[in-house]
Amino acid sequence: MDYFQRKLDDKRRLTIPSELREEFSSGVVITRGFKKYLHMYPKAVWDQLVEPELQGSILDETIADLNVKFRYGKIEAEMDVKQGRIVIEQNLLDYSEIDRELVAVRAGKYWRLMKP
Repeated sequence: MDYFQRKLDDKRRLTIPSELREEFSSGVVITRGFKKYLHMYPKAVWDQLVEPELQGSILDETIADLNVKFRYGKIEAEMDVKQGRIVIEQNLLDYSEIDRELVAVRAGKYWRLMKP
């Protein structure tokens, strides 16, 4: 599965399709994207692939900019195993202009969340 569309419930919870829940068993990291969308990472992918890329020289402005971009508003959450839900913080929804409906598209090892 490389795409799904969902409506958030009244508590800003996103239900992950049952076919994908194992992928997020390590947890979920949601951050701002490069544009007006969000990135959703399995926690294991964040730890193994993203976090190392955010390390570097303390004086490297490019690294600093990436840290600000990906850490500002970043949330880490455990998925509700029973119903496969995660809560998306309001500040991230505001940034991405997602109201209630969203589209999730696989972008390699992470997912892009955006308004339809």
